[in-house]
Amino acid sequence: MKELLYVLAIVALVVVMVMRQARPRRVGGGGRRSFALPIVMVVLGVREGHLVDSHHAGVSVALLAAELLVGVLMGVGWAITSKVWREPDGSVWSRGTKATTGVWFAGFACRMAIMGLGALVGIHQSYGALLITLGVSFALRSLLLTHRAGTLSSGTLPSGAGASYGGAAAGRARKDRV
Repeated sequence: MKELLYVLAIVALVVVMVMRQARPRRVGGGGRRSFALPIVMVVLGVREGHLVDSHHAGVSVALLAAELLVGVLMGVGWAITSKVWREPDGSVWSRGTKATTGVWFAGFACRMAIMGLGALVGIHQSYGALLITLGVSFALRSLLLTHRAGTLSSGTLPSGAGASYGGAAAGRARKDRV
């Protein structure tokens, strides 16, 4: 029963976070709130325990490190592939792109491969590592988007793919249509 609750909690947290990325959202407006859910995910993951299988400690630690690396790369990928723009009122907004969705699926595939490799060699894996990794991904994405928002000059507008990957071109500020 506990396993089912963890699966449902992880699915619910991921759905909430992904839905937040798919819609235009104000960057930096949430302050600490934008880090609340990722912090809860990390705390729950640590609290779950059993992050390392004591019977296969070396391989288990290596898989955990690989999982965390995937989480960091996904957080950076999400932040880089998100469009960021400034509205005429000075507020900064972001929205995930098709490339962001690609990063999501690539990260999911890498996680499944890591979990499959662990299962293949008989390593007991808990949901704690997945929660920690997702929390790190979401927190890093929020941190990088907040940083990108601070580097926008007034009146910048995302222009094509270039703006999705960190740059911005001068122009009339507007929000993308959804």
